[in-house]
Amino acid sequence: MKLPGIPAIPASEITPRELFYQRRHFMQLALGGSAALLAGAAVGGEKLASSLSEAYGLTDKLTPLEDVSQYNNFYEFDTSKEGPAKMAGRLKTRPWTVSVEGEVRKPKQFAIEDLLKLAPMQERIYRLRCVEAWSMVIPWLGYPLAELLKQVEPTSDARFVEFVSLHDPEQLPGQRRAVLEWPYREGLRIDEAMHPLALLTFGLYGEVLPNQNGAPIRIVVPWKYGFKSAKSIVKIRLLKQQPMTSWMQAGPSEYGFYANVNPEVDHPRWSQAKERRLGEFLKRPTLPFNGYAEQVAGLYAGMDLTKNF
Repeated sequence: MKLPGIPAIPASEITPRELFYQRRHFMQLALGGSAALLAGAAVGGEKLASSLSEAYGLTDKLTPLEDVSQYNNFYEFDTSKEGPAKMAGRLKTRPWTVSVEGEVRKPKQFAIEDLLKLAPMQERIYRLRCVEAWSMVIPWLGYPLAELLKQVEPTSDARFVEFVSLHDPEQLPGQRRAVLEWPYREGLRIDEAMHPLALLTFGLYGEVLPNQNGAPIRIVVPWKYGFKSAKSIVKIRLLKQQPMTSWMQAGPSEYGFYANVNPEVDHPRWSQAKERRLGEFLKRPTLPFNGYAEQVAGLYAGMDLTKNF
């Protein structure tokens, strides 16, 4: 399936992506051919198989893996950008289960191994825009969140989806500090969660997610600011009412429920009109909906996005 308005990336023009595909070629050989790549299963706990034909591309240059894995917002570990990578080794991602419950006909607890095989893995190159005005371009691995939600059969009362992250201060020392009220909670409207761009994510750059990037399972919602993409998820609830999210609770004047990338709505303490891509010196204009307006603007028809920020 191709999404309109997202052209395939010309690999010949982007050196980092060529190197990425070289690694993927060696992975194919190690796995014994392309059939294993299409299986969508974890391999040895280190690699994730995906179909190269399912790549979703941008014309943007990829952010180097070193930056992606060493510059992180993950307050459960540390509030600095470099701290999460240093502390993330203590997180144990096996065994791991995710409960899906609430306004559903078939609530279920999924083992991570079952989630990895639930649908074919896809490689999608998405921008990730932080509310702090920096951004990355990352090749994520996963499949649409809708594939999981369909398994539990949402009822007609399911209007919102809440994501709850792991709460374990022994593994996540940042939770010993009252930076936020733990566990971390985020949410989407049901139609946002079912949109094909919303990705249930298990890996990046052809490998399983590093702990500091949200292992073993997170979502990526590319048209929203990064804090909407909940990490290390242990519970998903389908709800009648809009949930209270962690950042809304901590700063309601700064962090709204929708958090769509909107250059016309400034954060109270800084402008959102421009952003700096990691690895670049100059800033670039921020794109409405992070460049995905063609795909998602219709979700918000008739809404005042300066009030519903």
